[in-house]
Amino acid sequence: MLRKNDVFEMTCDAFGQDAQGVCRHEGMAVFVPGLLPGERALVRIVKPEKRYAFGRVERLLETSPDRREPPCPIYKRCGGCSCQHMSYEASLRFKREQVQALLERVGGLDIGVPPVLGMAHPFAYRNKGAYPVAQGKDGPACGFFAPRSHDLVPLPEGGCLIQGEDSARAVQAVLRWMRQTGASAYDETTGRGLVRHIMTRSTTAVGLMVVPVVTDATIPQPELLIRLLREAVPGLESVCLSVNRRRTNVILGDELHTLWGKAVMEDTLGGLRFSISPLSFFQVNPVQTEQLYGLALEYAQLTGSETVVDAYCGAGTISLLLAQKAKRVIGIEIVPQAIDNARENAARNGITNAEFLVGATEELLPRLVAEGLAPDVIVIDPPRKGCERAVLDAILAARPKRVVYVSCGAPTLARDAKILCEGGYAAQAVQCVDMFCWTGAVETVMCFSKGTYPHRTVKVEFPLEGLNVAQLQGSATYEQIKAYVLEHSGLKVSTLYIAQVKQKYGIIERECYNKPRSEDAKQPQCPPDKEAAIVEALRFYGLIAP
Repeated sequence: MLRKNDVFEMTCDAFGQDAQGVCRHEGMAVFVPGLLPGERALVRIVKPEKRYAFGRVERLLETSPDRREPPCPIYKRCGGCSCQHMSYEASLRFKREQVQALLERVGGLDIGVPPVLGMAHPFAYRNKGAYPVAQGKDGPACGFFAPRSHDLVPLPEGGCLIQGEDSARAVQAVLRWMRQTGASAYDETTGRGLVRHIMTRSTTAVGLMVVPVVTDATIPQPELLIRLLREAVPGLESVCLSVNRRRTNVILGDELHTLWGKAVMEDTLGGLRFSISPLSFFQVNPVQTEQLYGLALEYAQLTGSETVVDAYCGAGTISLLLAQKAKRVIGIEIVPQAIDNARENAARNGITNAEFLVGATEELLPRLVAEGLAPDVIVIDPPRKGCERAVLDAILAARPKRVVYVSCGAPTLARDAKILCEGGYAAQAVQCVDMFCWTGAVETVMCFSKGTYPHRTVKVEFPLEGLNVAQLQGSATYEQIKAYVLEHSGLKVSTLYIAQVKQKYGIIERECYNKPRSEDAKQPQCPPDKEAAIVEALRFYGLIAP
């Protein structure tokens, strides 16, 4: 039996949830944050339970080659990121392995998970930040709450590394305004104070909206706040006040006031225009969102004649992208403000074949199916808890040709995938996208298609004479091939090198990939080590024979 403060030498065997190291002591699992597989350490038991325990690294005895010095100075105290003590490539491997293990263990599925699609520059990717404000030793401070507490960890002077620089400048400008005017920080215990949070939202065009969340619409010297923000942030487009008088953990209030600039900004995604207000629903990583939604569209295989249901549609981002390729799209979302955003964005983009319904998916979808709705494709993007059983039962009753599942929680994806497959669907494809770099979270897209006999294997033999073998080849995007090569060899390869290798193995490419721009131009040739790595990736994806 492990006791608190016992210290043992342990070796980490694997990753657990949220990138914790998993060790074993006399058969009992010990979860140790910050320890990497293969590392040996002295571990102090901090919380023993009946069947497992939590530990803390006292001293590293043997380190992994994947270990890195965290670039964030508050990494160990903040808790927002959980993977900065390892290389970015190692964090992508961790996420892939977690999804693979859950699909096998929980879902009972035999499907290979390809390498995670990561970012070329996995910092400053978030377009939204919400920072609590509290009274510090030297005046008002802003930062993040430490894990499992409401103790404020102040932001470093340079700001959060996964947020943009303008966000950090804006936060410091608001804090200067508070010090100069005596505006007080909100105290959760007493319910007193003026400034509760500072929220920032940015667009891909480098516009910034700053939203101080306050308990009263009357603030001291608003003109000073505006001047300090304009001086600090050249790309400032909007300053709004959100008034929240309630004693609640909800950040924004229902009352909004525009102090300066625009009440609504505009951003683009997938060629569509979307309105961005303090209350708008929008993905926080626009670069990876393009990849994520691109996969969802690819898996949907729309031809223009389909009726599509987008369940848990939020502000209709996926719905509107689907509407460009489908005959009719029906979006379902329980949050009325999100549906308002969806309808506004549909009108903004001139899309008339998408309709949006307010209500719980687990109530609306079964009713629609019972009334005779027979969608060709159903796209589901549920919260982390996954789909309610009523949603899955409605999907099985509707029998769409394809189900595209966009998941932010791999455990519930695996659970729901098992139900879909037991109900007659087959898992056709899966791909993870690193939407939240350096955290333990990963987005996953899965495609399920309807099968007549899901549990029966039929062996078919036929002659190969006259068969176009190219039609039997697998497929993979250039980004998937790059991700595979990076994970398995540590090498970064260009689209040009991939195209050269594909052409060498008889996979036809467009001329623009393979030819220099002029006859006299010299084109770099793929080095042998990178060619070997690309060949391995092509074999993995079934593009060339093993």
